Amino acid sequence: MRSRPFLFLGALFAGLAVVFGAFGAHALKGLLDRDQLVVWQTAVTYQMWHALGLILVAGLEDDPWSRWSGRLMAAGILLFSGSLYLMVLSGTPALGMITPFGGLAFIAAWFLLAWSAWRKRHA
Repeated sequence: MRSRPFLFLGALFAGLAVVFGAFGAHALKGLLDRDQLVVWQTAVTYQMWHALGLILVAGLEDDPWSRWSGRLMAAGILLFSGSLYLMVLSGTPALGMITPFGGLAFIAAWFLLAWSAWRKRHA
């Protein structure tokens, strides 16, 4: 079954989102300013939603479009959320230049998932 890796990644990324959320709420709260905490929370939120998206993809009938959707969701988590985490922890705002590529991966992933569903309905 090809969807197994997406279930694994979705569960892993969801668990890490909880860890990173708790880390931000407790360990980083006194160390970061309000704006940095908002950026951190944005990374956690997008990571969790797309981890759930990966779990959704894992439960669908396997086709090339849904597989690419899952791949792009995973890449989006790494690029979008990962760049925001690194930007906050390192204090390097230039890492924010990577973030839009993750956002584009998220957008493409959802459109590919919609395309997959549409094709199945009209097949």
